[in-house]
Amino acid sequence: MPVETSRETQTARFNEKRDAILGAAALRFNEQGVKGATLADIAASVGLVTNSVTYYYRKKEDLATACFLRAITLFDDIAKASVRQPNVPERVRSYLRSHAALQAAVRVGQHPPVVVFSDVRALPSPQLEEVHRAYTDMFRRVRSLFKGEETAGWAKDTRNARTHMLLSLANWLPVWFGRYEESEYVRMADRVADIALHGMGAASAEWQVEGDASWPIPTEAGPLDAFLRAATALVNEKGYRGASVDEISARLHVTKGSFYHHNDNKLDLIAACFDRTFKVVRQALEAAESLEGSGWRRAASATQALVRFQLSGEGPLLRLSSTSVLPDQADRARVHKTLQQLTERMASVLVDGLMDGSVRPLDTSIAAQMVMGLVNGAAELHRWVPGVTEESVAALYVRPIFCGLLSAD
Repeated sequence: MPVETSRETQTARFNEKRDAILGAAALRFNEQGVKGATLADIAASVGLVTNSVTYYYRKKEDLATACFLRAITLFDDIAKASVRQPNVPERVRSYLRSHAALQAAVRVGQHPPVVVFSDVRALPSPQLEEVHRAYTDMFRRVRSLFKGEETAGWAKDTRNARTHMLLSLANWLPVWFGRYEESEYVRMADRVADIALHGMGAASAEWQVEGDASWPIPTEAGPLDAFLRAATALVNEKGYRGASVDEISARLHVTKGSFYHHNDNKLDLIAACFDRTFKVVRQALEAAESLEGSGWRRAASATQALVRFQLSGEGPLLRLSSTSVLPDQADRARVHKTLQQLTERMASVLVDGLMDGSVRPLDTSIAAQMVMGLVNGAAELHRWVPGVTEESVAALYVRPIFCGLLSAD
């Protein structure tokens, strides 16, 4: 065999094995989190020993970084292809359709698993900074989709907020697309794009949610609630295993003994964080449902209350996409079920709007999923719009959810 052919064969085998490792790692990181997955489990899932994995990636953190960078490259390539479309609406539609096609290909085994970004904060330094730099570059690429006559007058904060909204919608697709057959994914993405671009309101709907009774959302005061807030913030930042008892205690300036005085163990505390988050969502919906007026107004009111909560001193909500932080499958199933129930409750409010004519004809189940995904994404809005406040977020972020990404600034 010629030397050149031998080298090509070796290179092909090297790349094939590396790709198999990356696919297996993405699947394990999505299921168990970066901290929870082990190199041994990842290796065994593709018929290898741990040493075979460390030949490619010396540490688990290096492997996780490679998975995140690979996913960012996929997102960037989708944006590069979509920006070729002639106008902003076609670019947004192309971007969402391409993400849907990618998810379908993953589901049917035609594309390797793609790691989700919910656990990226579990990376240590300097890997975290490397991934953040790559994500920021990709964010700028997605932002370029909004360059056009339709957006010429947008302020920088508006452009960044709506770019974050589009990315949040794409990141949320894997959470709920599993309810459809893979052959339907692209068609469902068209519905997502229609709602994202044109909003949910009928022609007669007017944006007016200020002063609604949904805000502020009542919360319980006391030492336990302080632990819940601190644990929620740390899990959002570092994942379940990264949010140690020591770090939770340090954030509250209390001893580890004080932690165990108020909490039996960390797992129960994290489960309580999910319960608190769901309680807040439930209270926002209950308050909105009691309001006078249209279904459009009630849905917008609940969404505004939840997004404002994310930015308030009582927030944030625990990431609704972070079920992998729970090590027990039964707990993950319970959390997923509750999330779906609350999403259906939001859909029910939108159905009220269909019935009273304030919401235009649309798929309310999909619209509710989009709302929940954008509420989830609001916790990260400050990274892209540093000056956003509880008072400004309604016009900057909530209004486009209901009036459309291309609605007036």
